Amino acid sequence: MNKFLSHNGYFGKPIFNSLFYNDSFMNNRIKISQLLDKVTTGEEAAKLFKDKMIVGTSGFTKAGDSKVVLPALAERAKKEPLKITLISGASLGHDTDAKLTEAKVLHKRMPFQVDKTLRTAINKGEVLFTDQHLSETAELVHGGYIGDIDIAIIEVAAIEEDGSLIPTTSVGNSVSFAALAKQIILEVNISIPESIKGVHDIFLPENYPHRNYIPVIAPGVRVGRTTIPVDPEKIVAIVFTDIQDSPADIAVPDEKTIAISQHLTRFFEEEVKAGRLTDRLLPLQAGIGKVANAVLTGFKDSNFYDLTMYSEVLQDSTFELIDSGKLQFASASSITVSKECYQKVMDNLDTYREKILLRPQNLSNSPGIIRRLGVIAINTALEFDIYGNVNSTHVSGTHIMNGIGGSGDFARNSYLSVFVCQAASKSNRLSHVVPMVPHVDHNEHDVDILVTDQGYADLRGLAPRERAVTIIENCAHPDYKEALLDYFNRAGEVRGGQTPHILSEAFTWHIRYLETGSMKS
Repeated sequence: MNKFLSHNGYFGKPIFNSLFYNDSFMNNRIKISQLLDKVTTGEEAAKLFKDKMIVGTSGFTKAGDSKVVLPALAERAKKEPLKITLISGASLGHDTDAKLTEAKVLHKRMPFQVDKTLRTAINKGEVLFTDQHLSETAELVHGGYIGDIDIAIIEVAAIEEDGSLIPTTSVGNSVSFAALAKQIILEVNISIPESIKGVHDIFLPENYPHRNYIPVIAPGVRVGRTTIPVDPEKIVAIVFTDIQDSPADIAVPDEKTIAISQHLTRFFEEEVKAGRLTDRLLPLQAGIGKVANAVLTGFKDSNFYDLTMYSEVLQDSTFELIDSGKLQFASASSITVSKECYQKVMDNLDTYREKILLRPQNLSNSPGIIRRLGVIAINTALEFDIYGNVNSTHVSGTHIMNGIGGSGDFARNSYLSVFVCQAASKSNRLSHVVPMVPHVDHNEHDVDILVTDQGYADLRGLAPRERAVTIIENCAHPDYKEALLDYFNRAGEVRGGQTPHILSEAFTWHIRYLETGSMKS
């Protein structure tokens, strides 16, 4: 057995921790004896990568990602340049994308990112970025459209007797990577208790044209196994680590996010009064970030009860709702929480195991399941226009922020598609309700409800001209209402059409902001 078990990375230094040298400890985490001689350092594992490889890695919104091998690859690339295409579940933590970007390792990245350094390189054209619906990445990999996965890096809590893998805090695309990769590198994270086994629902749909029904009929219905099956012969290296996930950035709800939450609660209350929903609502989905987290937190003080969730990410608010008794069950693909919440979850896995499931993202984001369950989708917009088209990804239509993530999976297929954002920001110099969005991620046909700190607009059943009036009256900031109405009225008079626009003026608000720092005329 290789004794150089660097727990903090890739420098090849031995760990002075007796746990790593104890055979019984090793056997607890690696329960298939022929794999024990695969244990090595991150630095040694990084030598397995070659130029132009396609690499799949575990990790979904900072959870369950590679914490040793990818940083080791970045260090190696500083001396031995090489390029890879890197595919993950969603974003990675611990500045890993930044380290890879600075070392010029990334040729192409997909399907999601949140790193500032990588984002800058993408917007400069230095790194290619494929922005994908998160449900589609595995489908493209299985279909062979992206190319063969040369190496998969998967974080696990342990390796079972049959060689199968116990995932950690996310599943993401790990099931597909394990099935399809030519070689597999495992990062065994000893900071994750082995008792996490049982939290996961591992199910791999058949390839087309032989795909069968995916039998998820309620958020709490388990349809698969607890571990990821894998051919042990493909495992070429095992690296130990005790590094925890990067904590989520949790902001205290402010005046605007509280107002958004209150308006959304009022909308749901009206739906209950109208008999279209009950006090149990329908399974909830919420995007990541402070607005979504604040919106979910608002359910604690509502009259709704016995709630369920079918989402992508379990955030702090999810566990707050579980602890309060409001939320009965939550299904997602990852646990992405603050440091304090992380410790609470790890310390109480026996309690939470009966309340949560983590699934592959092609199940958590499956369009068919979302439609079958009647999910209420709540996602965040950068901006939306007077007809209900939503821009979630591109500042001024050109510069990507993070990516579409799973918002499109849910928006198109949900029972109710809700988008939230503040009406204006930057001391009200930037309006988030505009004449025309310069980039469309979710078109007007996929948007039911828009909510800002000013109010909400119910767009269901409305024609474009009706939507415009409703959005301006209910969602726009007072500083911009008059200008938006003026634009809409003149567009109807000058140009006409079902969806009136004045093309010569449609983007003048964005141009003005770029030139002067304010959308106000």
